[in-house]
Amino acid sequence: MDSSFRRILTGVVFFSLTVIAAVIGYMVAGWNFLDAIYMVVITIFGVGYGEVKPLTSPTLKVFTIVVIIAGALSVAYTVSGFVQMITEGEIHRALNLKRMTKEIESLEGHVIICGYGRIGQLVARKLKRDRESFIILDNDVERVTMAREQGYLIYQGNATDETDLESVGIHRAKSLATVLPNDAANVFITLTAREMNPSLMILARGEMPSTEKKLRLAGANHVVLPASISAMRMAHLISHPSAVDFLSQTDGHQGLNEFLAELDIQLNELGVGADSPLIGGTIGDIELKGQGTFITVALRRASGEVIIHPSRATYLALGDSIILMGHQGDMPTFAQQNAMKKEMRYRGARLR
Repeated sequence: MDSSFRRILTGVVFFSLTVIAAVIGYMVAGWNFLDAIYMVVITIFGVGYGEVKPLTSPTLKVFTIVVIIAGALSVAYTVSGFVQMITEGEIHRALNLKRMTKEIESLEGHVIICGYGRIGQLVARKLKRDRESFIILDNDVERVTMAREQGYLIYQGNATDETDLESVGIHRAKSLATVLPNDAANVFITLTAREMNPSLMILARGEMPSTEKKLRLAGANHVVLPASISAMRMAHLISHPSAVDFLSQTDGHQGLNEFLAELDIQLNELGVGADSPLIGGTIGDIELKGQGTFITVALRRASGEVIIHPSRATYLALGDSIILMGHQGDMPTFAQQNAMKKEMRYRGARLR
C-alpha cells in the first residue's frame, strides 16, 4: 500500500510540474495564460482539437512533443499507482480471508461470541486475558473493523443464520454467548444453536426479567440480566456499603479465588467422570474422606441443576460437579488429582 501511494504521489507531482512548465513555456512563446492552459490540456489528454495558434517554430514543436510525452507518462504512472493500490487491497483481503478461514477451521472447543457490542467487548477482553480461544460473530461493519483492530478473530455474518453459525464452527464449539441487546434475537439464536449442537454450553443475555424463562426454554444454560445485576449492586451499595467496598478490592486485578488464596483458602471444582470412584457415593462420603478439611459449597448436576449446600445424603452421578472450599494445604488428595484445574471466579454472579 505504501509503495502504491508513493507512486500516485510521484505521478501527481510530476504531472503538476509538467503542466506548470508547459504553461510557462507557451506564455514565453507569446501566448496568453488562457490559451496556454487550453493548449496544455488538449495536448496532454489528446483531445484532438487543432492548435490554438500555428506552431511555426521548430523549437515550439519540439517543446510540444516533450509536453505530450511527459504528460502521458505522468498520467499513466499515476493511474498505475491507483491500479496497484486496488490490486494490493484485493490481494490482502483475499489473503486475510484465507488466513481467517484456516484459523476458524482449526478451532476446537472454542467460544462463540454473538455480538460485539458493549457486553461482547467485555466478554472478549476477559476471554483474551484467560487465554481462551474464541471467535466473534457480528454483522456490523464498524464493530467488525473494531474487533479486527483489537486482534480478535471475527467473522462478519448474522448470528441468527444457521449457515453463519456453521461457518464459525458451532459443531466444534464448547460454549456460545449471545449478548445482543435484542431479547428476541437472543432467544432465536439460543434456539437455533441448541438445535445445531445439543451439547453446547449456551450463555444468553436478557434485557427484561420476563425473557429469562423464554431463554431457558429455548435451551440456554445460563441467563445473565445486566440490568438486574446492576440494580442488585446498587441496592447492596446502599444497604451494605462497607461490605461491598471490601469485596470490590478483590475485583480489580484479582478474582475471588485469588483473594481467598491470600487467606489460604481455595475453591475447587471436582468433576465426576466416567472412571471416577465417586459415582454412586454421597456428599457425606466425600466429606468423610476429607476429614473435615473442606466444605461442600454446591453440587451441579449433569442436567445443569445447581444445589446449594447439598445434604450429606445426596448421591453423586456421572457428569456431576462438586464445588469444594477449604484450606489449600488441606484439600484432600483425591480432590486435587481429579480437580478440573480451573479456578472459579465470581464477579457479581450467584449460583442458583
